[in-house]
Amino acid sequence: MEFGGILWLVLVFMWSFCAVFVAVKWVLKNVNKWLHETQLGEKQYSLPPGDLGWPFLGNMPSFLRSFKSNHPESFISSFVSRFGRTGMYKAFMFGSPSVIVTTPEACRRVLTDDDCFKPGWPQATVQLIGNKSFVGISYEEHKRLRRLTAASINGYEALSIYAKYIEENVVSSLNKWTTMGEIEFLTQLRKLTFRIIMYIFLSSEGEPVMEALERQYTTLNYGIRAMAINLPGFAYHKALKARKKLVATFQSIVDERRNQRKEFVLPKKKDMMDALLDVADENGRKLSDEEIIDIMLMYLNAGHESSGHTAMWAAIFLEQHPEFLQKAKAEQEEIVRRRPPGQSGLTLKEIREMEYLSKVIDETLRVITFAPTVFREAKTDVNISGYTIPKGWKVLVWFRSVHLDPETYENPMEFNPSRWDNYTPKAGTFLPFGAGSRLCPGNDLAKLEISIFLHHFLLHYQLERVNPGSPVMYLPHTRPIDNCLARLKKCPTSSA
Repeated sequence: MEFGGILWLVLVFMWSFCAVFVAVKWVLKNVNKWLHETQLGEKQYSLPPGDLGWPFLGNMPSFLRSFKSNHPESFISSFVSRFGRTGMYKAFMFGSPSVIVTTPEACRRVLTDDDCFKPGWPQATVQLIGNKSFVGISYEEHKRLRRLTAASINGYEALSIYAKYIEENVVSSLNKWTTMGEIEFLTQLRKLTFRIIMYIFLSSEGEPVMEALERQYTTLNYGIRAMAINLPGFAYHKALKARKKLVATFQSIVDERRNQRKEFVLPKKKDMMDALLDVADENGRKLSDEEIIDIMLMYLNAGHESSGHTAMWAAIFLEQHPEFLQKAKAEQEEIVRRRPPGQSGLTLKEIREMEYLSKVIDETLRVITFAPTVFREAKTDVNISGYTIPKGWKVLVWFRSVHLDPETYENPMEFNPSRWDNYTPKAGTFLPFGAGSRLCPGNDLAKLEISIFLHHFLLHYQLERVNPGSPVMYLPHTRPIDNCLARLKKCPTSSA
């Protein structure tokens, strides 16, 4: 009798505990809904399906868990399995109620409709990249700054000048790497692309200075997609400190350049910094120091990270697929064969004739999807595909879902440059640099760097990875955990 009473009490306690646990869990799972959906009134019933996750954290734990696994697609797959293939899902991401869009049509609409959508990057990200960078300014300011800086980055004359310097550095770096034994291929590529972009912006080739700046940029980049926890030891806190150091460095450079101008000291070579100091709009208004520094921080960060990673993955994929490598190499050999006597080095015309290599680069950009998402914010209530995106909600354009959609790309995880033969992607199905007025401003420069690197790599070198089965990590960008530890060797028939 006594034992039975104790057992009964234990069962009652366990039942009560389970009931309280279920109730608390239900309350916690609905806190964000009460805070952000109920105030919408009738509009809450036309929101896309989905859930807003846990209080404050939202869906970030599942996002981070997925991207730290070997299957980052599982994050969106969980929405699809629970709510169906609707292409739009409500969520709570990076501290805000959000709508994730995953179809080409919806992504294109969000990226190109400037009347309904504005940049919606998390404030923590804007603090790192800069309030006056392209991600932090209004449509009107963005249009003005893009117009003032476009020719200096992507203009034909500028690219022709940059091509020569890029090629010189690529040739010398590849040759140097063959003498170094085992190298982290990605690390060396990032140093190379950083040196190139630094020269374009600052004509600076001092190795110690560039290495120090590159380390700060790496720290900054890690913090951009980290949770905004500003406490010692966390990536975001380290990134904020790195930004302060970078801003101080660039401010001293701006001050020095302005003093040189007052003293009528002409630069040895006019670089991007000079162009930013000179440029003025139709009203004679010049860029402020803050604008110049934030624009440079933005370009320098994007200008070497994407190029370095894409070049590495293209080299890896080609080495893994000898049939594609041989086809790409044959095209480069034909370009050299057609070259008139006396010409040394690539021309911009030759680079633009690399049709198959362009497909290799596009396929690499698609498979890797360097930036998995971009952020927008609804300026007004917007209806897409029958669902309402409320004013003030963030919109995450999910590039990974678009680029890896089996309905658009057969066997989407497979690297196959030939899929682009006689194929023009439909609007919204290929978005490696975004779309609309905020298309990545350095896209042509990035592809130029990658093309020149692959041209010389294919002609004269081969990559031997030390750990070909190295696990891959996806944050902040897709890369092998060992940074592609490898040996670079000259091809047996190469005289380079």
